[in-house]
Amino acid sequence: MNFLRGVMGAQSAGPQPSGAETIQKLCDRVASSTLLDDRRDAVRALKSLSKKYRLEVGIQAMPHLIHVLQTDRSDSEIIGYALDTLYNIISNDLEEEEQDDSEEENSQKQVEDLGSQFTEIFIKQHENVTLLLTYLEEFDFQVRWPGVKLLTALLKQQGPQVQQIILVSPMGVSRLMDLLADSREVIRNDGVLLLQQLTRSNAAIQKIVAFENAFERLLDIITEEGNSDGGIVVEDCLLLLQNLLKNNNSNQNFFKEGSYIQRMKPWFEVSDDNAGWSAQKVTNLHLMLQLVRVLVSPTNPPGATSSCQKAMFHCGLLQQLCTILMATGVPADILTETINTVSEVIRGCQINQDYFASVNAPSNPPRPAIVVLLMSMVNERQPFVLRCAVLYCFQCFLYKNQKGQGEIVSTLLPSTIDATGNSVSAGQLLCGGLFSTDSLSNWCAAVALAHALQENATLKEQLLRVQLATSIGNPPVSLLQQCTNILSQGSKVQTRVGLLMLLCTWLSNCPIAVTHFLHNSANIPFLTGQIAENLGEEEQLVQGLCALLLGISIYYNDNSLENYKKEKLKQLIEKRIGKENFIEKLGFISKHEFYSRAAQKPQPTFSSPDHMMFDHEFTKLVKELEGVITKAVYKSSEEDKKEEEVKKSLEQHDNIVTHYKNVIRVQDQELEELKKQVESLKMQNEQFQTTITQQVSQIQQHKDQYNLLKVQLGKENQHHTSHSDVAQMNGVQPEDISKLRDEIEEWKRKLELLQEQLKEKDSLIETLKLPSIEGGTTEQSSQTNKPSGGPDADNELYKEVETLRSKIQSQSSDINKLQTENHELLQKLSLTPVPVSGDGGTVVVSKTADLDGRLSTLLQETKELKNELTALNEEKASLKLQLDSSNSTVAILQNEKSKLQQELAESKKEQDDLLVLLADQDQKIIALKNKLKELGEPVEDEDDTESGDQGEDDEEEDGEEEED
Repeated sequence: MNFLRGVMGAQSAGPQPSGAETIQKLCDRVASSTLLDDRRDAVRALKSLSKKYRLEVGIQAMPHLIHVLQTDRSDSEIIGYALDTLYNIISNDLEEEEQDDSEEENSQKQVEDLGSQFTEIFIKQHENVTLLLTYLEEFDFQVRWPGVKLLTALLKQQGPQVQQIILVSPMGVSRLMDLLADSREVIRNDGVLLLQQLTRSNAAIQKIVAFENAFERLLDIITEEGNSDGGIVVEDCLLLLQNLLKNNNSNQNFFKEGSYIQRMKPWFEVSDDNAGWSAQKVTNLHLMLQLVRVLVSPTNPPGATSSCQKAMFHCGLLQQLCTILMATGVPADILTETINTVSEVIRGCQINQDYFASVNAPSNPPRPAIVVLLMSMVNERQPFVLRCAVLYCFQCFLYKNQKGQGEIVSTLLPSTIDATGNSVSAGQLLCGGLFSTDSLSNWCAAVALAHALQENATLKEQLLRVQLATSIGNPPVSLLQQCTNILSQGSKVQTRVGLLMLLCTWLSNCPIAVTHFLHNSANIPFLTGQIAENLGEEEQLVQGLCALLLGISIYYNDNSLENYKKEKLKQLIEKRIGKENFIEKLGFISKHEFYSRAAQKPQPTFSSPDHMMFDHEFTKLVKELEGVITKAVYKSSEEDKKEEEVKKSLEQHDNIVTHYKNVIRVQDQELEELKKQVESLKMQNEQFQTTITQQVSQIQQHKDQYNLLKVQLGKENQHHTSHSDVAQMNGVQPEDISKLRDEIEEWKRKLELLQEQLKEKDSLIETLKLPSIEGGTTEQSSQTNKPSGGPDADNELYKEVETLRSKIQSQSSDINKLQTENHELLQKLSLTPVPVSGDGGTVVVSKTADLDGRLSTLLQETKELKNELTALNEEKASLKLQLDSSNSTVAILQNEKSKLQQELAESKKEQDDLLVLLADQDQKIIALKNKLKELGEPVEDEDDTESGDQGEDDEEEDGEEEED
């Protein structure tokens, strides 16, 4: 506050004393006026004065403005004026625009601090920030927009404090996220700027913003604005996405699982016509590439990086980046950043590395992308940053990629070199760069070749076969010999450092390469000469690397060369250099500034070509070997002999252990195979059991269907037997049916006979009726003519007629009886009774035919049921056979399981015996070590080999005690 008063005093002494008085009067009006219009006019006037009289308005009016925000919430106009005034007081943006017109630099610095001071006053009461957050919920433009700008200014001035207040405010971050959904672009765009400031260096707020669907909204805005062709709004959204994702593993995982990586692919769809890139497009694409690198950065957890790399391959993002990589007309800085991005997308991911190896440049003839990039790396006319990016890409391609390493080294081997010379291989480019006159090309080629040999002893041995033709008429020399020849010629420091790093990587953990190196009698004298000389600071780095190379020749020496055994090399160091001097020169490497820079991150970033000295992977090798080389140099010959003996015994022990481990491994493999077989047999058994269960259920279903049909047929039979006992549905036999047919035929014959008799009787009756009528007419005449004998004749005729009538009646009754019996028979054979009319014969014939049809139908159904029953019995028999075979299979499996359990028990017993044997061997080793200790000989334990300089100091103290 005293600072503000001092500044105010300095300004009030100026030529405008009336400004402070006017401000004071306006503040009084704001505080004392009862009319809202008066207060509104006063706040409007303060707003107009706040730009010119920032200090005075800030000191005098800030409390009144805060009071207006608290009390006049209903009037949006006065609230908007108050927020604008506070923004003019707190923000430094307006002052920065007018800095060129300022006369005194001291006053400029004081004015720049005003925003920070006023911000502290405003946020001292946390309720002020909470009140401001409530105004951001207002939809009114003249309230919401000034509120967004004011909160952004507060975050710029006092970011961490304001972030903490917003974080503890209920729904504070959620209110701010609503700004991205505002339909007014001005508020939406300023909301993005606000969220940029809010999410800066605060992981908790970053997580809340991400889970408030920020990724979806920001990606929608980028798409609406035209992706990389969009304006500055796209740039702001990309910066906000970087804030949310960088060094935030939770948000990165959420971004990947939300399938947002797939939405990044359209960003990199570049047209064939790449001419005329605008500055904004270059900036946008640069930020997009950086966002991809954030997701696959080597500093991220390996699992998260690997999953993002695979997602980028499967969605086609890597393919799109490779298209940009091989396109023409792409600006140099975009091309460089694309190379760096592709490098980290493929680093350590086998599927991505394999794809990158298959990418070809659109040339005639097509060349692999790796070859095209290496051509740029060894070309001294290319920009320095581009060559560094290509080197990084090559390193990432070979990182944990033994397949790629083998392909690169194979291009150097004699059997694979193209004799026609039509195409240039990667190996030829590396050799050309290795022996170029450009020191930067020498260094890059040496480091690239060293990465091709990294942690691959097989390739180190194969590279010894490479022969180089130095000049016409001279015999070819090996690549190893040519490297040492150039090293001894006294080239530039950068070239020698690169070659020494290559040789150290090549010889480390490869005794055969050490033997080849020592076979050249000029190498060791050169190294000792370089180390022993007292040179300037520039040569100290070379001396340290020479010491490291000599130490590797000692540590990985297999004593196969008589003149260069370990002991003789150590004696040579003792005589010509001195052990202390040797260790001091070896320490020059890790103490160098360039070493510390290179050890920080894998990407080679150098401010200038002269600073390009160390590679990141090589710093790991130095850290690993420095301690063991120091220990190896200080050991005496006796210690070496004892160590050799102990090593031999340990090697024997290790060989025994290795043998038994192999036996155990083989048994474990066999056991695993047997377990797999048991599991497969179990699965087969389960399948069989399932099949049997299904078949049993099918059989049961068929049985149920059969029983249901049987019940239905029984009901129908009961219905039939209620009318007739002649046939039953369940037991109708062909003999019964034939009997019924015979009876029906017999009744048909009887019926026909009766019908004939009936016709005869009817004709007889008719004939009898005619004489009776004639007799009636003649009776009168006969009475007159023959009076005598008439009554007797009439009586006889009458008797005869009566007898005939009685016969007719008896026959009619017989016919009725026959018809009744026929009707009953039809009722027995049919479900419904058939009435007999006067035309009985025809009706009986038709019903008899119907009865025959019904009988044939029943007979057919009976046959079908018998066939189905036969099929079910056959299926049941087959299922029984399958069940028996499954039971036998289960029994076999049980026997095999018991055998496997027995074999497992035997293998466990063998393992126990092996463990006992190993324990005995350990006891023997301990006893040998104890004997050596009793004899006064120092013996190193396994833990001692991993200790550092502490072990060396202990050995030195032991040596001094022995001398005493």
